[in-house]
Amino acid sequence: MDATASWLWALLVLCAVAMYFLRARHLEVTERAMLWPDAIGLGLFSASGARIAMEMQMPAIVAVLMGVITAVFGGVLRDIVCNEIPSAFRDHRPYAVCAFIGTWFLDAAPWLGIPDSWALILSAMAVSLLRGAALITGYQLPQWNSDRSNRA
Repeated sequence: MDATASWLWALLVLCAVAMYFLRARHLEVTERAMLWPDAIGLGLFSASGARIAMEMQMPAIVAVLMGVITAVFGGVLRDIVCNEIPSAFRDHRPYAVCAFIGTWFLDAAPWLGIPDSWALILSAMAVSLLRGAALITGYQLPQWNSDRSNRA
């Protein structure tokens, strides 16, 4: 079986187990409870998206941006399916910025002598940890001032 298919089957099984556990325990899924799995997903999707672009011999900046687009669009699509305004659009916590910074580990790995399999894991962890640090500290990106009355 293809490695990608194995990961997808494992993911589907984990989702089914999680749904069963939540129903059996009568736990309510809150937005706060979803922040950490979302951070992990951001790391996994950004690293895997960038890895696919790198395997297609894309330049590093293209690979990194493809990783960011893959991860951010996945979160946006999830929120749209749940009939919510995407969290990447409504709050000012770094999302794409974390994916952008952490995905560069994939490009730096060969120069650091890190094997490809470890580079993928380290990149995913870097993105997740950056997002987690932003969640723990409450860091937010500066807001765009759209007040037109302040313009000269």
